[in-house]
Amino acid sequence: MDAMLKSGQKAVEIAFGLIGIMGLWIGIINIAKKSGLIEIFSKIIKKPLTIIFPDLKSNDEALSDIALNISANALGLTNAATPFGIKAMEDMQKNNENKSHATNSMCTFLAINTAGFQIVPAVVLAILSSAGMNNPSQIIMPTLIVTSIAFISALFFVKLLERVFK
Repeated sequence: MDAMLKSGQKAVEIAFGLIGIMGLWIGIINIAKKSGLIEIFSKIIKKPLTIIFPDLKSNDEALSDIALNISANALGLTNAATPFGIKAMEDMQKNNENKSHATNSMCTFLAINTAGFQIVPAVVLAILSSAGMNNPSQIIMPTLIVTSIAFISALFFVKLLERVFK
């Protein structure tokens, strides 16, 4: 019983700690959005995305939404990334000739989005900090390495499976 009560108390402490840290990150994110940082980052990655998504034109709305989604996720703004991801899928579905099947671009986007590439793991940093970790930023480099490997693996396998299931 004592362990259960202590665990409950610790959960509440972590939750309250998250409120402050998440408030800080949300503020930073809003500054990044309003200053145009996310749009700048998305413009930088838009050109390589035309290689990953060859059936989307460089001026396609879906490609812009994909770039914004990946940019927001990379900066740890997962809540801000979701609307861009949904919009990208809707735009790709509009141009989909066979509405009952996902296009290769839709599958590619789903795979790389699920891989969750992040440069700044804001939520994990917030949880570790509120749990009392002395140096939560030490997880940034391992997170960058792991999410990069996941991103590249997802891209490799989705492109491999595209060729198998034509």
